[in-house]
Amino acid sequence: MRYILTLLLLGLYGTISLAQQASSTDFNFEKTPFTEKMPSPWMEWGKGYMLTTDTTEKYQGKASVRIQSPTSMDNIQFGCAAYMIPVSYSGQEIELRGYMKFKDVEKGWAGLMLRIDGKPGILNMSNMQSENLHGTADWKQYTIKFTYPSRAEKVYIGALLVGSGTVWIDQFELLIDGKPFAEAPQRKIPTAELDTEFDNGSKLALGPGYPLSKEQTENLAKLGRIWGFLKYHHPAVAGGNFNMDYELFRVAAPYIAAKTDAERQQALTHWLAKLGPVKALTAQTIPADAALKPDFSWINASDKALSAKLDSIRQAERKGELYYVAANPGASNPDFKNENAYQGMAYPDAGFRLLSLFRYWNMIEYFFPYKPLIREDWYTVLKEFVPKFVMAADETEYKLAALALIARVKDSHANLYGNHAALDKRFGKNFAPVELSFVEGKPVVVNYYNAQLGEQTGLKPGDVIETINGRNIKQIINDQKPYTPASNAVIQLKTLAPNLLRSNDSTLAITYKRAGKVQKANIALYPRTKVNIYANFNKKDTCFKMIGSDVAYIFPGKFKNAYLPAITPELMKSKGVIVDMRCYPSDFMVFSFGQLLLPEPKPFVKFTNARFQTPGLFVWLPELKVGKTNPSPYKGKVIVIVNENSMSQSEYTTMAFSAASNVTVIGSTTAGADGNVSPIALPGGLHTGISGIGIYYPDGRETQQIGIVPQVKVEPTIRGVADGRDEPLEKALELINGK
Repeated sequence: MRYILTLLLLGLYGTISLAQQASSTDFNFEKTPFTEKMPSPWMEWGKGYMLTTDTTEKYQGKASVRIQSPTSMDNIQFGCAAYMIPVSYSGQEIELRGYMKFKDVEKGWAGLMLRIDGKPGILNMSNMQSENLHGTADWKQYTIKFTYPSRAEKVYIGALLVGSGTVWIDQFELLIDGKPFAEAPQRKIPTAELDTEFDNGSKLALGPGYPLSKEQTENLAKLGRIWGFLKYHHPAVAGGNFNMDYELFRVAAPYIAAKTDAERQQALTHWLAKLGPVKALTAQTIPADAALKPDFSWINASDKALSAKLDSIRQAERKGELYYVAANPGASNPDFKNENAYQGMAYPDAGFRLLSLFRYWNMIEYFFPYKPLIREDWYTVLKEFVPKFVMAADETEYKLAALALIARVKDSHANLYGNHAALDKRFGKNFAPVELSFVEGKPVVVNYYNAQLGEQTGLKPGDVIETINGRNIKQIINDQKPYTPASNAVIQLKTLAPNLLRSNDSTLAITYKRAGKVQKANIALYPRTKVNIYANFNKKDTCFKMIGSDVAYIFPGKFKNAYLPAITPELMKSKGVIVDMRCYPSDFMVFSFGQLLLPEPKPFVKFTNARFQTPGLFVWLPELKVGKTNPSPYKGKVIVIVNENSMSQSEYTTMAFSAASNVTVIGSTTAGADGNVSPIALPGGLHTGISGIGIYYPDGRETQQIGIVPQVKVEPTIRGVADGRDEPLEKALELINGK
């Protein structure tokens, strides 16, 4: 799951001007005239917060920087002081240290910020959200530390404030492997990164103005398959000796110009010779019980000479980490590294658009654990999308083609992340201030994104939207479905919902039904600066409370493991616990809270992981257990409520809790997307991702697309929404009270 703030920072990528090369003493605030709003070269991220130099309140020296929230917080997300450092260092670990003082921080948190960017975009980031620093605290040194990405190009350091209050920052240090970053050794630059021939364009004669025949489409699809095979199999490419983006353009030029199959084979043969010979293995072992096996039957169907060369490369010896993909630390989901997002190309030329298709298609072909669940021939999809990418006439058509391709993977973790002006222009840059959800299969008003503006529309919770600008809802949904990635129909409708009441106009003419009567209205629309469609994300006033005297209620969206010791005594005395998992957990509570429920360890999940040296192979890992020996587990009833808002970590946490015999899961279909997300960067500054590891129950049952199946199905009703009832919560209380 991607935090909202991360998405906001991702949207800033590529818009920030370069700062000067920093030294280890530049991070304090002593060398800049104090009349300036911010000491140069520090810069401001976010909007609406007041960032100033403060000579009165500081940790040491002459000044600090103060971040202060605005008086009105309406749709204001965060304020951040940031400093960019170009880097070309090597190391294993990066660390940011800095002093902070904060006062009256509420409805959010204060934190340091460390972000690493490379060609794909954001490589790693922490903003201390999980620390939940709030309230008031005097000066103290804080630290962020994580693995230093080998392909880092820029490091952003700073601090931020989310919510209300004031934060002061001072005395920053940046370390690599425990030493000042400027003392770290220079990174050895792979040969692939020295290739700059096509930095200004692919030089391919493709796209609008160049008609694409069916035969050309077939040939380009074949080239994309072979190119991706070599990218992940050829040892010289794995070693970082070739920039495969630009190698595509080099081979594509003669390949496209070829008039016969023989000429095309010759172009491929010359290219293979350039990549160099390979050392064949004596044997290649594919476990008989592998979860997913590579399929190379297409190689045998190729030209005989080409087939022999490709087969030898398939069996080639590949040593060490592959240049373009590796296992992420921890979960070992794919890390698609060294992929250039070509951030400056809003509308890449046809060659780069073709590269985008080939890059994504091959990532799915070899490293998507749920590829069989696509349930259509993936190569046929490649052929279908070649003309869509090549002939895309502008930025909007290119991004729509990318969205449509991503949607075919059927994964709720997949979408185009961030905001895109071209897509806003296509779908609408203005939004209604009311939140819709599909209830009983119909779009129903359930809340407001902005209470004041929402009430002005005249719409109320329980109102059913019937038509929009004269079009019925079914028509609108059918138009948007191809561009709405989702694991199942329920989450697809949830994703669609905010886009229904959306337009480039300032108003929408709608009809809606209230209490059986159809009414008309013209409702005002507003830009994102006034309507935040994430306003109700994880929105609750507490993480723990007692309902009555004997039922405990936990909301994981606000829960922190640090709270557990304080709430455990009261929780253990209750006769029942409701865990409201209709959210995204703000802390990883699988093993902290989970151990309270079980008398001894019990299996709850098993995984599949890719074997990167054998692309396309996924193997089973040993099952994982939750709990520990506990002579006094919780003995009351535990009810976990889920719905379409339960996604990824929410689903995983529910699986863990379900291992306990006294847990009952109630509610409705969840998002059906579990497993750590593997980010993907595509040309044109597009960012997406996939579920990178397979998540299964210990008996092998799938969770992807299916989600967590409730033992007791309880869905909201239109009448219940109108009456302000929470029917799943009511059912949870009934079950605990034995009704």
